[in-house]
Amino acid sequence: MAQIFPLSEGVFTVGHDKTFVPFNLQQDVLTDRPTGSLLVEILPFLVVTDKDLIIFDTGLGYKNNNGELQIHDNIRHLGYEPEQITKVLLSHLHKDHSGGVAYTDANGIVKTTFPNADYYVYRAEADFALQKGAPSYFISDIEPLLSSSQVKWLDGEEGMIDGYIKFMHSGGHCPQHIVYLLDDDTDKIFFGGDEAPQLKQMKIKYVAKYDYDGKKSMHLREQYAEQGKREGWQFLFYHDVKSPVAKL
Repeated sequence: MAQIFPLSEGVFTVGHDKTFVPFNLQQDVLTDRPTGSLLVEILPFLVVTDKDLIIFDTGLGYKNNNGELQIHDNIRHLGYEPEQITKVLLSHLHKDHSGGVAYTDANGIVKTTFPNADYYVYRAEADFALQKGAPSYFISDIEPLLSSSQVKWLDGEEGMIDGYIKFMHSGGHCPQHIVYLLDDDTDKIFFGGDEAPQLKQMKIKYVAKYDYDGKKSMHLREQYAEQGKREGWQFLFYHDVKSPVAKL
């Protein structure tokens, strides 16, 4: 049976400039932020299966007050070490999902965040990210990974990883976005990245202005919700402040 652990980096607001600003739920007021600001959690996930320790997306790459990567600290608090991670599955390379793929240590050396893991990257998304650049993609964050031997390139409209993780090109939030469905014969776990970011968006029709193709993303959410409810998927919601893991 798979175990799911949210690895929160915290709550943030993000505005039209795509800058993520920390938000204290007990002290801050959303209306004090620029008009149109969204309140989001940044929430990578650790999923432990019989075969692997898997990270779904890597967050902003924030460090805590001790100078330690927050995602490393979260993993250690669960009783694991970053060196034990075997797979990192990336839905896309926007900075809030890929900022933690690599980091600079105390000696100024750039390292991959999970030194023994295979990083799964959709090749078309990497090409697009390098062409597009800021403000959505931070090339300096992802280049150390893309030039690493740890990358396992994903190609095609869909495919399988190790016989139990399916990836599918979806292309709603950004042109080369992909989603994952893990099926270990006991659990079905779906990670939709920014095309299924919050529980409420799976329950209402919502065209988001921040999506590359808002209508396509809306229809994809309807499809995911219908199939997931029918097949008993556990959904991982990367930006949900209240419900990071849920069944529909």
